[in-house]
Amino acid sequence: MRFLAVLLVLVLACPVWGQGRPPAELDQAFEALRHAPDEQGAGLVEQRIRQLLAARFTPSLTLLMARGQRNLAANLPGEALEDFDAAIILAPEAVDPWFGRALAAHRAGDSPSALRDLQQVLRLEPRHWAALQQLSLWQEAAGDTAGAWRSFEAALVIHPRLRGGEARLRELRRKALGDDA
Repeated sequence: MRFLAVLLVLVLACPVWGQGRPPAELDQAFEALRHAPDEQGAGLVEQRIRQLLAARFTPSLTLLMARGQRNLAANLPGEALEDFDAAIILAPEAVDPWFGRALAAHRAGDSPSALRDLQQVLRLEPRHWAALQQLSLWQEAAGDTAGAWRSFEAALVIHPRLRGGEARLRELRRKALGDDA
């Protein structure tokens, strides 16, 4: 009950998440990521993309996201789910709360909810390479190596300099097509 009261105060105190097209700078950053010359350069662009995605966060949303991440790190997925749920209410168009909730739901053993949340991440931001990477990991764990290969390949199209990316893609391809591939 206390949680709902706090959530209501947060919702009423915060502006509605802005909708619309992502800023041109975000598009440019994703393009720069595709053409980064090396892992170090890609890492810098990656960091900038994360900043741009979080740039419109309100202080309340930033707090909820930090709590959710902290609860995930402490292996408290139920608590993290509450934080990310509240963040989604505040900013349903922001990808980070959906991604965090997907991770928390999966850790809590709710794979169907986790997959729905990853779908929402990719609806909101189809270039979210981390969501595609995560999907690939979950598909591989579920025995869908062909799906894992396709998802990871899509992540590499967006972020070709992912650390260990080419080796992982080769391994997934080998598993999906057989040892001779």
